[in-house]
Amino acid sequence: MEKIYGIIGDPVAHSLSPVMHNAAFGECCMDCIYLAFRVPKAELEDAIKGAKSLGIDGINVTRPLKEEALAFVDADDVAKKIGAINTIDFSSGLPVGYNTDGIGSIQALRESVGEIKGKNILILGAGGAAMAIAFYIDAAGAEVTIANRTKERAVQLAFKLTNAAAIGIGTDIKKDRELEKQLKRADILINATSAGMYPDVNTTLVNADMMHPDLVVFEIVYNPVETKLLREARRAGVKQIIDGVKMLVYQGAAAFKIWTKEEPPIAVMETAVRNALRYK
Repeated sequence: MEKIYGIIGDPVAHSLSPVMHNAAFGECCMDCIYLAFRVPKAELEDAIKGAKSLGIDGINVTRPLKEEALAFVDADDVAKKIGAINTIDFSSGLPVGYNTDGIGSIQALRESVGEIKGKNILILGAGGAAMAIAFYIDAAGAEVTIANRTKERAVQLAFKLTNAAAIGIGTDIKKDRELEKQLKRADILINATSAGMYPDVNTTLVNADMMHPDLVVFEIVYNPVETKLLREARRAGVKQIIDGVKMLVYQGAAAFKIWTKEEPPIAVMETAVRNALRYK
């Protein structure tokens, strides 16, 4: 009997998780299908209960539902500490929530830059993805600064961490002296916001003039794969660029393993996503 998995969010039509997971299921000869479901915030609880009732085996949760979804699942300890989930497993009969965003980010970083202990890392955003990324990076011994337009949210997130500070981002990045100051001392910049995501492809919170040559720029937006932020990073001649595909693949691979208990075909998943992006 075919097993059904999927992703919920609003919007969700842009997601390449179906492409990635269906390629993985095909490679592993699994009788499974992965679909995208648009779910507004007001219908989130009904959607999770409905997925369980319909026999759906697992779902991913994307913007803007990651924090709210925590209230409707039995979350593991890590997800509770983070305060957001992106994966739900129904195999036990109850919806169990996990957060694989942090796993995805730390694997992508370590693959690209190696050890991050002691690194100064500036994270843009304080939403569900930023929470997960900050939690794992802080646990790895990095020095974290959270920059968010609503400073109170940045402060709340920083308070949960061991070695973190928070700043507010102004509406005009060209005049944002505090953000520019933090960028000068940063080893790694991570964009954990939706800035630059399709269709707002010409949006960035940081431009080339604010970057330095020794900076590593890590983007979690994958559609488009070359965001405005990454174009600015190339123009600045930064040390290294990590695109959003890596984050998508590694967090998806962790979800795949939670659902199926099998090792994910990571190379196949990444190839499927990059091929799909070439034709968008």
